[in-house]
Amino acid sequence: MVDELVGKTIGERIQILRERRGKSRAVVAGLVGRSEEWLKAVEKGRLQPPRLDMLIRIAEVLGVQDLEQLTGQRDIPLGLVRRAAHDAVPAIREAIEEIPLVVAADPRPDAEDLRRRVSDAWRTWHASAAPREALSGVLPQLIRDCQRAVRVLDGRDRRTAYAALSEVYALCEQVLAWVADASLVWLVADRGMLAAQQADDPLVLAGAAWVMGNVQRATGREEDAIALVREAAALLEPRLADGSDAERAMWGALQLHAAITSARLGREGDALRYWDLGNQMARRLPDGYAHPWTVFGTANVAVTAVTVHADLRKGGRALEDAERVDPDSVPSLERRSRLWLAVARSYHLRKDNVGTLNLLRQACDVSLEAMRCHPLARGLVSELVTSGGRLVERDARALAQRFGLAVV
Repeated sequence: MVDELVGKTIGERIQILRERRGKSRAVVAGLVGRSEEWLKAVEKGRLQPPRLDMLIRIAEVLGVQDLEQLTGQRDIPLGLVRRAAHDAVPAIREAIEEIPLVVAADPRPDAEDLRRRVSDAWRTWHASAAPREALSGVLPQLIRDCQRAVRVLDGRDRRTAYAALSEVYALCEQVLAWVADASLVWLVADRGMLAAQQADDPLVLAGAAWVMGNVQRATGREEDAIALVREAAALLEPRLADGSDAERAMWGALQLHAAITSARLGREGDALRYWDLGNQMARRLPDGYAHPWTVFGTANVAVTAVTVHADLRKGGRALEDAERVDPDSVPSLERRSRLWLAVARSYHLRKDNVGTLNLLRQACDVSLEAMRCHPLARGLVSELVTSGGRLVERDARALAQRFGLAVV
């Protein structure tokens, strides 16, 4: 079979691979933080090929595992790049990749205490303006302790320890997203799923599916992500009437997951249907309830509406949704900063560079670390610097410096 990529430019290769994946230009451009016009110009050769960091982001969105597919030259396989864009990554990586063959039986681990420590770590993640930094000294030891516990304990205690291990891997996925290489994030998601299977608890298994779906969506496997979260939701459905709030909240979180993924595929009807299911479930939960780590609840449902419409490139509707959100009601600073990012994206869709800049500043005021790590935020700032116009150029450059971006 003749490969249609042979002899093609980088821009042509991007277009071919994008069309093979069934993704619109608008969707891919939005996911890498650039405009549809920019991507079209790259594909048609009117702009120089993107730099390596942007090529990596495009490859991740398109699910490309080897940069040679984009460049036509032999490069480092994307899945093997040991990227570390945050100081917390190396110690967490070391703890994850350790394979101790011999473990000490004493002191005997306390499985319930491990779950409490994992819950405390999740609270730190949501409460801190710099959650990766805050957890950098906590996660490595927590990973090791959970790994030792599942080797030492037996019976019910062992299943509880496996649940704690699965949940700590879920937290690792959140910490490592956007700052670690794809291979490490995939390893975390896979380890979390295996631990959830050993825990033998539908809620833990559904949570692991939520995590795996995040990774599938981030690496261009949106269809797999939707199928997985739907299966996980079906696993919980028999328990919704008489089960716990946590089970109902996880079911709702899986619906929002499918809504965001559908929006990124440009499927408006599916995205709004899944969002509506999540919204209905949120209204069944107690006032002010938020799931301990997905933060599913009425506030998160409202934030997701903004994200979904921004992903659908409906900036006006996203801004209408944003007007109904009380930012202070969002029980996670990291998630609150992403609300402001979604609003900034909506202003960007309307070509309002001043509004985009101001909203990005607001996002940074909530959590500079979250925005420095987020590829969409970095892409928006870069575009404001290069093509935002003289009115915002000086302030955009100052914001780029806060992001740690090189400013020429």
